[in-house]
Amino acid sequence: MLVKLRKYLITGLLVWVPLGITILVIKLLVDLLDTTLLLLPQAWQPENLFGFNVPGLGIILTTLFVFMTGFVITNMTGKRLISWGEEQLDRIPLVRSIYSALKQVTETILSPDKNAFRQVVLIEYPRKGIWTIGFQTSDSPEEFNALAGEKLLTIFIPTTPNPTSGFILMLPEKDTKKLDMDVEDALKMVMSLGVVIPKVR
Repeated sequence: MLVKLRKYLITGLLVWVPLGITILVIKLLVDLLDTTLLLLPQAWQPENLFGFNVPGLGIILTTLFVFMTGFVITNMTGKRLISWGEEQLDRIPLVRSIYSALKQVTETILSPDKNAFRQVVLIEYPRKGIWTIGFQTSDSPEEFNALAGEKLLTIFIPTTPNPTSGFILMLPEKDTKKLDMDVEDALKMVMSLGVVIPKVR
């Protein structure tokens, strides 16, 4: 009897825990983006226009704002404006370092003609006989290859369950084993603490 009750409890948790967390995350994002409505003039805010709050309207406003920003920046005037703004930021020591690094990471991740993670690989780390998942981010600079005397690959090793943090290794290409696995599936495995096992293609 207790075994069945335990089974029912676990089955119920398997249904409600991921669903509840998903709803909570979505709600947090909606609430966060809805704060952008405070940027509107008082008379244009939903509570004054309609007499009640409209959840999710901030998402629409933010999306339109980002879209219009992209539209304006793609023309020559917008590019000059951005170039001028970046020149001003480049004159501020601390801001220059932070902005430059974040811009490069963002361009790498969001640019349609680039992939932040090229390939999922398996490497022996932190010692021989212990294997871990890594992501090839790029080929190492030629200067590094020349000093090492062989071709190196830049490998990002994520931490779990937060794959946005981690560290990089530069390994000889021969010491990496490429996996026939999607980057998205590998990230799921990392985030799930290894519980979610990717399907073999």
